[in-house]
Amino acid sequence: MARWLRYRHAGTEGFGRLEGETVHVHAGDLFGEARPTGQTLPLPEVTPDLPCRPAKLIALWNNFRAMAEKQGLSHPETPLFFIKPQNSYAAHGETIAMPPVAGRVIYEGELGIVIGKRGRDLSPEAAAGHIFGYTCLNDVTSLDILRADPSFLQWTRSKGLDGFAPFGPVVATGIEPLEASVVVRVDGRERQNYPLSDMLMPPNEIVAMISQGLTLEPGDVIACGTSVGAGTIPRGATVEVEIAGIGVLSNRFV
Repeated sequence: MARWLRYRHAGTEGFGRLEGETVHVHAGDLFGEARPTGQTLPLPEVTPDLPCRPAKLIALWNNFRAMAEKQGLSHPETPLFFIKPQNSYAAHGETIAMPPVAGRVIYEGELGIVIGKRGRDLSPEAAAGHIFGYTCLNDVTSLDILRADPSFLQWTRSKGLDGFAPFGPVVATGIEPLEASVVVRVDGRERQNYPLSDMLMPPNEIVAMISQGLTLEPGDVIACGTSVGAGTIPRGATVEVEIAGIGVLSNRFV
């Protein structure tokens, strides 16, 4: 088990293995040959960066039994997903501006799968070997934009505004995510708490199905969807997404 952090420090960028409050600096490639340098940095002295830099962030809809039952949705045979653009990525600790055009904005705490090896047309068994690790993710959404036109749900625009896909603070490897829960707090008050074991499709099946005809690259992130409890973000609020074994993703929305 390891927790990998990308950071900024003294005008430079780097990555390392986080152990407690200490970053053990590494060189090389997080998804290739990562070599310890012997240097360490105290966590309070670094600024967390995106834990990886996805070429694409794929986000699922309707992947939890409780949510499907609440909304009267049928179980999809294959993953239902959309893409969040790179301008929407934000790191742990960043302050995110909610533009006036967004109107009502909601949080959706989710588990993120981080891809470690390039692959396409994978079987579920092979897909497990392409998962590098996991991260916390907040699939921020503008409800007013999403439903503005009754003839077309605007998934990309409503979920793709600047800063609307914070994830981090780390990529955790060697954990069993289905044993954990996603907990979301808004200004310290718990608003979501659901077990990841309630997924309709587990991570290896998600990766396998999405990879059919679509090449996944190292660093790509797949958000596994959310369950019941998603709600409005008040302006000025801090939203925390916590998953045991990964940590706490925290962002203030203004």
